[in-house]
Amino acid sequence: MNPKKKHHRISTGYNIGTPSEFLRLTPEEAAYVEVKVRLAVSVHRRRVAMKLTPTELARRLESRQSRVAKMEAADESFSIDLLVRSLLALGASATSIRRMLPK
Repeated sequence: MNPKKKHHRISTGYNIGTPSEFLRLTPEEAAYVEVKVRLAVSVHRRRVAMKLTPTELARRLESRQSRVAKMEAADESFSIDLLVRSLLALGASATSIRRMLPK
């Protein structure tokens, strides 16, 4: 955030912090969310790079387009397992998936 904007917001009573602080996540919960979001973004990027529509990806996964949209948005109903399986179905290797994860 722009330092001037940050100073203005603080001076007008806003609290500035991270999403983890706002949601009061434990370090483990924050790490879980970060992994899930990185995998969801990776599914989206790989789908776009392969020039697949959400409907085409859904067909590959034997699913529905609405579920692909939720998966790419890191909806809480999707497990990390399903995100990894989707990446594998899109041709990602175990090594490339490992590189997507935070260190």
